Parts: sequence; structure tokens; C-alpha cells
Amino acid sequence: MDRRLLDILCCPSTRQPLAMLQSTELEAINRAVAVGSLRRADGTAQADPLREGLITRDRKLVYRIVDGIPILLADESISCAQVTDFPA
Repeated sequence: MDRRLLDILCCPSTRQPLAMLQSTELEAINRAVAVGSLRRADGTAQADPLREGLITRDRKLVYRIVDGIPILLADESISCAQVTDFPA
């Protein structure tokens, strides 16, 4: 993702800055997706693994990036609290 774009993006719920998910964070999220335990804020299951994602500064919410486009909708966010082995 373009660094200039990343510098201006923020969480729609908390207004916190966003950063790219690291590989260990992405792996933990995708393990939860694989077992079917991950839900978005609107209650729908996250069925597909993430290829990329953005995370809030407090490391509580993740937003998917689909085909290079960040999905910055509050209802589409994923709470990291659902991922038991999410890196600290």
C-alpha cells in the first residue's frame, strides 16, 4: 500500500491511525478464519483468509484490504479479541 495513503487513513470508529498488519498478526487472524471462529462487527463470519490488512494503533481492530482497496467500514471491522493467539 502506498505510504502516503496509509499516512492519511484512520479507523472510522476510533479515528486512530492505521498500520499494515505484520505477517505474524496476519497468520493469527487467518488461523481463526480457518477454524470458522472469526466474525466481523456486523456479526457475519469472515469466511475468506486475509491477504493484507490494517490494524489500529491500540491493536484492537483490523480492517481488510481487498484487491488493494482498504475496506474502512465500521461494520466490516474485525476485533482482535476474538483471536486467542494474536501477538501481543
